[in-house]
Amino acid sequence: MNVLEETKFLMKKYKIKANKSLGQNFLIDDCVIQDIVDGAKIEKEDLVIEIGPGLGSMTALLVERAKKVICIEFDRKMIQILNDRFIAYNNIELINEDVLKIDLKELIKQEKEAKQIKNIKIVANLPYYITTPIIMKLLESNLEIESITVMIQKEVADRLIETPSGKNTGAITYTVYYYCEAQKIREVENTSFIPMPEVTSEVINLKLRKKPAVQVENTKVFFNIIKSAYMQRRKTLLNALVNTGVFRNKEEGLDILKKLNLKEDIRAENLTIEDFARLTNLFCTRIK
Repeated sequence: MNVLEETKFLMKKYKIKANKSLGQNFLIDDCVIQDIVDGAKIEKEDLVIEIGPGLGSMTALLVERAKKVICIEFDRKMIQILNDRFIAYNNIELINEDVLKIDLKELIKQEKEAKQIKNIKIVANLPYYITTPIIMKLLESNLEIESITVMIQKEVADRLIETPSGKNTGAITYTVYYYCEAQKIREVENTSFIPMPEVTSEVINLKLRKKPAVQVENTKVFFNIIKSAYMQRRKTLLNALVNTGVFRNKEEGLDILKKLNLKEDIRAENLTIEDFARLTNLFCTRIK
């Protein structure tokens, strides 16, 4: 039975439909599932945390490859299906919770203490509407994980894997680059889902760096400057940072840009991550 047949069977058996309010789209393409798991490079000693397993189509492959799989699923109906489907497996744990409310650091700590785990990898097919909050939580929580392999909306994915100052750069581009080495695995057409979403998806892999891409005096200030710069991205960097209160006034901003050899009319999207790091470090010395 292929994934499409399996999905239709489970939907009929349990009398369910995809929950639109939860952004559910069931993946029905065997090749895509294989590529996601292959792209995550799952090994026998790995702990995999799967976010949003749904009907368990990808879970079925993960439990065969990993030492243990922890599924975090918000929909109680899906938990029932997963429990029935994998009742014979002793290397799977189901958590019926919102991933944004879980203390992942404590969960990982407990798992590492209890078992001999080599690496921890996160695999997810994320609802489009909550993609950014989940990825930001995973990156900013300082988790002991090796990688994050996710399928998300292509437009968002292209921003996440872009090199800072590239054509698809957004504020989140710098955050991902700061923490990770990112790469595209594959695109996924909307015909690979039930129901079909209106957009194309993309699978990406984020490998956590051993140390950040740049060294900054204060990461909170660093990301606040980037966020502030992109809140008014159509304006110059100078005006954006004055308008958002980062610079006290235009004179201070001009002085800082001059010291960094940055042009007065430069825009946020033209700055490399190194430029933002230098800006942050100079700014921090002035406010001490």
